[in-house]
Amino acid sequence: MSRLRRKMFILLFIFIIIVSMFIVAAFLNSPGRLTPLKDTQGNIIPGSVSEKVWIEINGIKQGMFIRGEDIQNPVLLYLHGGPGTPLFQFISYLEKEERLERYFTVCYWDQRGAGMTYDKSTDPTTMTVDQLVEDTREVTEYLKSRFGQNKIYLLGHSWGSYLGVKTIEKYPENYLAYIGIGQVSNQKESERLAYQYILSRAKQMNDKDVIEKLEKYDPDADDFPQLDYLVKGRTAILNKYGIGHLHQGVTSWDILKSLFVFKGYTVTEKINWFLGADFSMIHLFPGLLEDDLFLSSVKFEVPFYITQGAHDYMVSQVLAEKYAEACEAPKKEFILFEDSAHSPNMEEPEKFIEVMRRIALENPLEE
Repeated sequence: MSRLRRKMFILLFIFIIIVSMFIVAAFLNSPGRLTPLKDTQGNIIPGSVSEKVWIEINGIKQGMFIRGEDIQNPVLLYLHGGPGTPLFQFISYLEKEERLERYFTVCYWDQRGAGMTYDKSTDPTTMTVDQLVEDTREVTEYLKSRFGQNKIYLLGHSWGSYLGVKTIEKYPENYLAYIGIGQVSNQKESERLAYQYILSRAKQMNDKDVIEKLEKYDPDADDFPQLDYLVKGRTAILNKYGIGHLHQGVTSWDILKSLFVFKGYTVTEKINWFLGADFSMIHLFPGLLEDDLFLSSVKFEVPFYITQGAHDYMVSQVLAEKYAEACEAPKKEFILFEDSAHSPNMEEPEKFIEVMRRIALENPLEE
């Protein structure tokens, strides 16, 4: 065997070993179930719940994670963003000693077309906000029945805040209060404001790579923002400048790593996470861009709270504050998180939990 062939054989062998180790690690990290909730001493908390649940919702099987240290606590339904990108794996990856589950039983539902709920057989014509509102109502009814509570709290993050607004508008009788994180209001205008800001900042920093990427697009065009812009440029740039998911900065690798080590999904469900992100974005985001909540949704019968990071350009902080001012509700409040971008619940968790506990005290579970 020649020296070159021997080297190629060794390199191929090393490559096979590395790939095999990766595959083994992927399966070991993907049993498809949650670990029990434990206290600071590492003991399982008696009476706690930490489970993966599947239920039939409006014709399709949908999955969710439910966690709480005490099932007598009030129930909180968490509507993820995207559309199509559940981030419970990232929330749990960043989790500190203090957590929402100490004070609430939290349901992290993977919406129709997203995460473990994604299925290639899902009819694309059912991927509408109206359908997801009905799905949200069904999940709410399940949680109310299972935990014996006549109302729950509804929390929406990013796209989930849009879905949350549409849900409380139609079914206010189900909810004690609504809390938006990174509240959507007029996303088309939000995207234009973000584009203008990052282009200006890139020019100040002489960031030629970002300038080149941005100048391919016209923020005043009728079809702006295109999916190509959102997927290939905008999100990575926002994260690079600390005005996207997290103010301290986050890379795609950080989110991928959190998904890789997350034990709640099987390997197939982790693959479906990516497929669902594309599927949901294609079918749901255009409708979101067409709706201006300042015109369509400003009157609510439910206490209405917005929690927003001061550095959020993924969903404009300026527009969110104006939206809070425009809304009518029995109670309303805009709460600014000075050290956060798009995810104050992950960036300033202690303050966020304090806010959530106060909201629960102001809007208590009815006996």
